[in-house]
Amino acid sequence: MTRTAQILATGSYVPERVVTNDEIDRLLGQPTGDWLVANVGIRERRWMSPDQTTSDLIVAASRRALDKAGLAPEQLNLIIVSTDTPDYLSPGTSVVVQHKLGALNAGAYDVNSACAGWVAALDQGARYIATDPTMNYVLVAGGYGMSRFLDLTDKKTANLFADGAGAAVLGAGDAPGFLAGNFLAKGEYYDALGIYGGGAARPSTPENVAAYGPPRVEFVRKFPRTFNTQYWPRLMQGALDKAGLTMDDIDHFFFTQLNLRTIEAMMELIGQPLEKTHWVMDKWGYTGSPCVVMALDDAIARARGPRPGEKILFCASGGGISMAASIWQWTQAEPV
Repeated sequence: MTRTAQILATGSYVPERVVTNDEIDRLLGQPTGDWLVANVGIRERRWMSPDQTTSDLIVAASRRALDKAGLAPEQLNLIIVSTDTPDYLSPGTSVVVQHKLGALNAGAYDVNSACAGWVAALDQGARYIATDPTMNYVLVAGGYGMSRFLDLTDKKTANLFADGAGAAVLGAGDAPGFLAGNFLAKGEYYDALGIYGGGAARPSTPENVAAYGPPRVEFVRKFPRTFNTQYWPRLMQGALDKAGLTMDDIDHFFFTQLNLRTIEAMMELIGQPLEKTHWVMDKWGYTGSPCVVMALDDAIARARGPRPGEKILFCASGGGISMAASIWQWTQAEPV
């Protein structure tokens, strides 16, 4: 019997505070809302409360996924957390999640591939299940708490980024689930977009904070506007070739939720109807690495998600630039 990773359930969470484009305009002191709707598709976003942190968002999303899967936290064998807005520089946020969740029997580690991190972590979780018979249930979760790293005077960043979390519970089965994955990177853009303060390259010494300010997300230099439309087809095709599939074989595409116009252009470029994709950036803003699983979870909640036997493709890119794609066949798996 072939042991294959399957997605048993998903969950997502967004904080209660709704931040509209009008509120962002007031904070910035200049109008950006109309431009944002027309060019990006974002109308509002969620920011976490002062008493919340990234691990809290992840735990809330993970509990929802576990409840849907009919599993207790104690049944998890492994927790992989993707985030580039961790609770701490060290230790990893995954151990905080393990403790808060009560997943006493699970190992835990973090992945940071910026906004491609959740898809990268999903690939790892699938391979653990396929190769290790002791790994029956793996939680792959992502969290984004970028409101803590915003410069509210910077119109290039303050109106885009939001907070949220998403999670998927993977289980072992004998029906096709995980089909293929693919990765690309363009490391020459490592210094274009990111949080450059607080690490070893620019520690938060009094001198550095005085010179550069506290750690915050920054667009330091431009990268090509057409980057995603240039590289996503190649990224996806690499995964499709491994799975022996074509674009037409995919029933649902879930892309990085930064820009609706990019998603529209991508679907046209690959010759697929817009109905095959789903977006959430209009109501939740840009939520980084978990945004693709949040989009999947929202599609399922709205009865627009995959049906058993249908194929889904995740495609994500983030600072670095890191890129990851993953193809799955949807199944109603029975827990081991």
